Order: sequence, then C-alpha cells, then structure tokens
Amino acid sequence: MRGVRTCIVFALTVAMAAGSALTAPGDTLMSFAAPNSCPQGLTFDGEYLWNIDRKSDMIYKIDVADGNVLDSIPSPGYIPRGLTFDGKLLWTVDAGEDLIFAINPETRIVEKTIFCPASKPYGMAWDGEYLWIADDGSDEIRRISPEDGTTITAITAPSSHPGGLAFDGKFLWVSDRYKDMIYMVTPDNGDVIIWFEAPGKHSCGLAYDGANVWNVDYETDLIYKLAVDDGTLFSRLAEKHQQVQFFHQARNYGPGAVSTLDVYLAVPVNMNNQDLVGEVIFEPAPTDFLTDKWGQKVAHFRFTDLPATEFTNVSMLAETKLYQTRYYVFPDKVGSLEDIPAEIRDTYLVDDTKFSLNDETIQKGVKEAVGDETNAYWIGRKIYNYVIDRIEYELAGGWNIAPTVLGRGTGSCSEYSFVYIAMCRAAGLPARYVGSVVIRGDDASWDDVFHRWVEIYLPGYGWIPVDPSGGDSKWPADRARSFGYLNNRYLITTSGGGGSEYLEWSYNANERWTTKGRAKVVVENFGEWTPMVSAESLADK
Repeated sequence: MRGVRTCIVFALTVAMAAGSALTAPGDTLMSFAAPNSCPQGLTFDGEYLWNIDRKSDMIYKIDVADGNVLDSIPSPGYIPRGLTFDGKLLWTVDAGEDLIFAINPETRIVEKTIFCPASKPYGMAWDGEYLWIADDGSDEIRRISPEDGTTITAITAPSSHPGGLAFDGKFLWVSDRYKDMIYMVTPDNGDVIIWFEAPGKHSCGLAYDGANVWNVDYETDLIYKLAVDDGTLFSRLAEKHQQVQFFHQARNYGPGAVSTLDVYLAVPVNMNNQDLVGEVIFEPAPTDFLTDKWGQKVAHFRFTDLPATEFTNVSMLAETKLYQTRYYVFPDKVGSLEDIPAEIRDTYLVDDTKFSLNDETIQKGVKEAVGDETNAYWIGRKIYNYVIDRIEYELAGGWNIAPTVLGRGTGSCSEYSFVYIAMCRAAGLPARYVGSVVIRGDDASWDDVFHRWVEIYLPGYGWIPVDPSGGDSKWPADRARSFGYLNNRYLITTSGGGGSEYLEWSYNANERWTTKGRAKVVVENFGEWTPMVSAESLADK
C-alpha cells in the first residue's frame, strides 16, 4: 500500500482544498488474495474478474465483491501470460507455445488458436474489434487481428517493460513491473496521459470494470481495485523542506560612476508545488514593492552614485516546502477554447516581441501540429509533441525570438518556452511562463543557471505546467513527465505572460543602471540551497 498523499479536488470553479483522506488516481480502494501464488493475466467480463495462474495453469472466475473463486477453467498452455475477454470468449497468450487461444468460458472449449506475433508476450486487451498484446521483447504494444494474429499497428510501450494490459473503451492501460508504474496511453500513438505507482512491486495483469482499474501483483499475490477519476486535480508527493538564499550582486569596474542602479527581485508566493514557511526576508530592506502588468510582485532596490569598484549585494531568503506535483488531466473532461474565461483569453493570447504570432514559421507550425483539433488539451499536447520533435536543447546564450528558434531547431529552456507559448497563443490556447531557482543534484546545492517553463490554461482544470525542453526522450512515459508534472526541485519565483516593465524578459531578477561616462557593470545572480533538518532528525542521529 502506498503512503498517504495530499490530494487537491476541484469543483466547476476550480476551487481547491487539501485533504489527506481523499483518494487520487492509483489509490487502492480494496484488495483481496489472488486465487493462487503465480497470478498473471487479469480481465473483466462485465460482472466478474478472471485471473490466469502460471503455476496451476488454471483460469479462475472471481467475485469482485470479496475475491471468492466461483469457477475455474484449465489453461490451454503451460506458460500462460495475458488474458482478455471479447464479450464471448476468453483470450489467453502462452509464452511457451507462442500461441493465442480463445476459450468459451461456458463450454470450456478452445474455439480458436492463432499465431502470437510478440517475441515476449505479456498482457492482452480487447478493443471491440482487435486484440492488443504487450511485447516485452520489442518494447511495443501490438494491435493484432483475431483472425490470424497479423499485426495491424504497433505503438511504442510507455517504458521498457510493458506487462499488464487493459482497454477502457478509449485508452489503453499498461503496467511496467520494473518501473512499478501503471500508465493510461492513447492507442493511436502511445502518448501517456495519466500515470501512477502500481500498488505492488511485481505488477502483472490489468482489467477495467467501467470505472476502476484492477491490478494483480505477483509478489504480494493480491488483486487490487484502483481509483481512476474521482475529481482529483493534482497530488503532492515527496515533500522536501528547503531554504534558498538568492543573491544579486553588481560590481562597477569603472572608470566612471554608476548614477543609478535599480534591482528587481521576483517575490515567490504559495503555489500548487510550493508552500512558503514564514516571511520572505530581504537584505537590505527593499526601497519598495511593485507589481507588474502580469500581477508579478517584485522587490525593488534603488542605489545611487556608485563610484568605480563599488560592490552591491542584494539577497532574498526563503524557506519553503517543495512537492512533486502530479496533475491528473483527463482529456475528455477538458472543454473547448470557447470555454476559457474571457479575461484569461484577453490577457494571455496577446502577441509580444519574443513570440511573433503572425510570423509564417509559427503559423505554419500551428497548422501542421494542430490541424482541425478543437479540444484544448489536445491542442496543447499536439503542439508539445511538435516542438519536442523539432527542437534540441542547446544552452548557447541569448534569447532569440520564437520563429528563429523553431526555424533553426535548437534552443535553451527559455527559447523552448517562447516557441511553445507562441504556437499555443497562435492556436488560441492561453499560455504563460514561470521561472524558478533549481536544486541541482544534492539538496545542498548552487544554482546560477535557473529554469523556465510554460503553463497552459485548460478549461475545467486551470493552469497546467508544461516543460517542452524536458520532453525529449525515447520513452512516452518520460515525455509525459514534462506535461502536467513538476519535480520537487523548483522554487517558482516568477509568473509572466511576456515582457515585464520591471523584470523585462528575465525571471528571478533584473537590473537597470545609468552611468556618468564609461562604466563597466558586471552582474551575477545565484541561489544557494540548504536542506532544513528537523529536530526529530537531529535527535535520531
């Protein structure tokens, strides 16, 4: 059983409140013992579960209310793996015979035997017309003909060891016992939409009962009923208690004097991924606090008449609790662009110098990526796929405009963000960026590179994080981790829709100065992270 998580539930107004008693996708609703000690495939026939066992070579009919075995049927093979039900027949794949058998559960007669095209078959599913089979040998999920086993199409598995398989009428569910994960994926191209931890360490068969996913685990010999969609917007996991001190340093190397130096530090606030502990502390005290046109609060510091060799140091100290924040966005529950509030559209669809929405490169990219799609989720996801397929990460310095970055095919995290925002806004999907200070490796670490990514507005869900610069991966599961997910490494300081009158196109900090004569001003920004150790932890030592 997994540990307690904090879940956030949303109403139609996306009002959110935390509560540890609430469930989230993947939480165990009930469990009971599998019929035998080597459970493999699992399926649901509309009323009962069926589980195939490798040791006993039997297929068991199970009451979903209490786990009681109501009937059993001999398996046609001796190394049974997957199991599915097509409305009349039970289909099972045998890894030793490389054959797929169709069994009538009423007569117990094997009515059909076909070739198995998978080199290392595991889970099976039925989509109403075709069979699906997870192939651990090729890391693919194959859609095959029930007539003779011919592969119709194949998609890349979410990760490297696909196991259990189920179909819910629209999406495939796939388990991976090496990753201990369960994924909801699209059957057309394998995009991972939802994912959560499996309840055990050797996840095998999956089944779908119309509302919930069932999973049988080989290590625990238990069958679990798992929540799928109960209205949870996101979960907070893996709390990390940290302190970060952000420094802005400016040096005047002369020979002239700096007449005025204005420093602006973005002020962090509580967000879904972070809770501030106490007040943010500034040194020295800010001259004043300002708010830019995007609603971003900044601390403003004014220095005057700085002679050559003068050194200024401004710092911000924040104690925070950071969380792995996983959003559960079900595409069918996301509305169209017209469902987005007018004030959001008016604010976050505007053009700006880094975006160039009407540029031919951006317009062409949107047409190629989006086509005639109207669902706001799929507009954002298709643009995400388009961007990560065409841009490679390169930290080369400077921030070019979106058309230039898309045209050349390389960019930094900021440039990825400019391209993604430009394409989303050109498609009518509101988008903005956020900037952060990052934990680099160890919890006690130093960051002078920072990170920026995007948020898109999805009706019914609100602002959802998307990091196109983090999505370049072979595996669909890894690509999905940058769409609707944040690790517990980031303190977000900045949220903006474009150029700011104080931060301009920067984030975390910005500065402006005037000089008398020639003066070389060098600026350095960096953050130092320190893990906060509790009194209980110190006592344990």
